[in-house]
Amino acid sequence: MLFRSYLFVPGDRPDRFAKAIASGADAVIVDLEDAVAPDAKDGARARLADWLRTATAQVIVRINGADTEWFAGDLALCAAPAVAGVMLPKAERVDDLARVAQVAPGRALLPLIETATGFDRAREIARASGVARLVFGSIDFQHDLAIRGDGDELLYFRSQLVLVSRLAGIDAPVDGVCTALDDAPRLEEESLRARRLGFGAKLCIHPKQVDVVNRAFSPSAEELAWARRVLQAADEARGAAVAVDGKMVDRPVILRAELILREARR
Repeated sequence: MLFRSYLFVPGDRPDRFAKAIASGADAVIVDLEDAVAPDAKDGARARLADWLRTATAQVIVRINGADTEWFAGDLALCAAPAVAGVMLPKAERVDDLARVAQVAPGRALLPLIETATGFDRAREIARASGVARLVFGSIDFQHDLAIRGDGDELLYFRSQLVLVSRLAGIDAPVDGVCTALDDAPRLEEESLRARRLGFGAKLCIHPKQVDVVNRAFSPSAEELAWARRVLQAADEARGAAVAVDGKMVDRPVILRAELILREARR
């Protein structure tokens, strides 16, 4: 299954884990980094370790960065069977990803591209062993580069992450969070923009965002109807030239229709 929505839940709030898992998100990220204060990180790790021992669902863990004092302890948790993936913040070095893969083999690696250095090395990072897809940490990235704005200001960087992912043969990247918790139209607009650019998913910071994101990254009823018309017409034409809705149907159009139907089965 190719995930569309990734929901963060604070690592020091195990009382919220079940709600996050039941939210409809394709994947849940237990966050030991930004969501946990420095003086609470050891306690959060201990509570997560207790939960993982009896967990009946799998989660992704966002650990603290490789240059922090909490990295080794966080990473040790990630060998637990209930951990399906590891998100590494401010990913900049392939060696750090290799350390994660060594301690937690077989887990999907989700490097966060959040800095100028990480972006500059994105092609190398995307090709690292175990990397499932890149994640755009757009807010930290804006801060690192002193960029003011999340629209056209980041268009180049988003497009490059899509290109790099395709060249590396990994899944389409994950877009950053929308901080507007009570603005569903804005969230939908951001999600649809990301999908148009070639992203395959988006990070969520509240369960109320999940449904909007899932819908945005799923084919609409109109897209599904179009795809079915295209494939039916192509099948009936048996290789002859054919048009649907006044437009010629060639091989790329057929492939697009097939992709839409696959996405609907996720």
